[in-house]
Amino acid sequence: MSPHQLQQAVKWIVYLLLLINFGRYIYDDWNRANHVLTESSKFLDWTREFATTIDLMAWFTLLFMFELETYILGDRQWKGWVAYTVRGLRIICIVMIAHTVYAFVVTILQLQPTVPLETNNLCKLDKEVSYVYNLRYEDVGVNNCAELSAGREFYWVGNDPVVSTLEGLELERDLAWADLAEVLIWLAVLFAIEAVVRLQDRGVSGGRLIMTLTRGKIALYGVLIGIGIYWASLSHWLYLWDELVWIAGFSAIEMNLKDWRTELIEEI
Repeated sequence: MSPHQLQQAVKWIVYLLLLINFGRYIYDDWNRANHVLTESSKFLDWTREFATTIDLMAWFTLLFMFELETYILGDRQWKGWVAYTVRGLRIICIVMIAHTVYAFVVTILQLQPTVPLETNNLCKLDKEVSYVYNLRYEDVGVNNCAELSAGREFYWVGNDPVVSTLEGLELERDLAWADLAEVLIWLAVLFAIEAVVRLQDRGVSGGRLIMTLTRGKIALYGVLIGIGIYWASLSHWLYLWDELVWIAGFSAIEMNLKDWRTELIEEI
């Protein structure tokens, strides 16, 4: 197997791993929605709870379009209706990611109030609630209410029928901020890659701007790994793994861009 063939094989293995991880995030969103959403929940309530699923759908589409533009399609094919279709899809993806930012900001705002539960004994609640700690949800019932309520004070988690300890509520706030920071950093990575693609599409193969964008992306990847390590420190190892695989996925696009730059230099 030649180095190029090996590079392509690794790239498609990374893409497959991302699809596998996607299935786990759909499950996580569905599980949380079962604890949070009620019959009175509105459309935006549903979309906020499935924000990660919607977000990943957008990122997968963007990744595929970058693959098309930087590797699969040649310059002659990248014209007319193909270019307009891909750019239209890209706008839709940006809107979907903007929805994710909106959902995470709303979550942060809803988690700010510190509203104590009416009772310290969950067994005395006259309505169905769930208990959450570190993103792990559990229905409160007769079999576990006494255990959950032993010697603790509980607080409402946002506007949802969910309760936690004060420590658990503060942790939910920290994790919500981590979610928002992560999506904003990935947006910065996206715009940096898009800028390099547009520059190379105009025949620019080097220069200070491309170097700055490349170094900036490396720094942003480092911050994302740091966020992944934070998730892992809370036993969310999947999130660290997912962060690393997504970085590998966009590194594949970086390799496409590097090969493209080489071709541009050879044509000079």
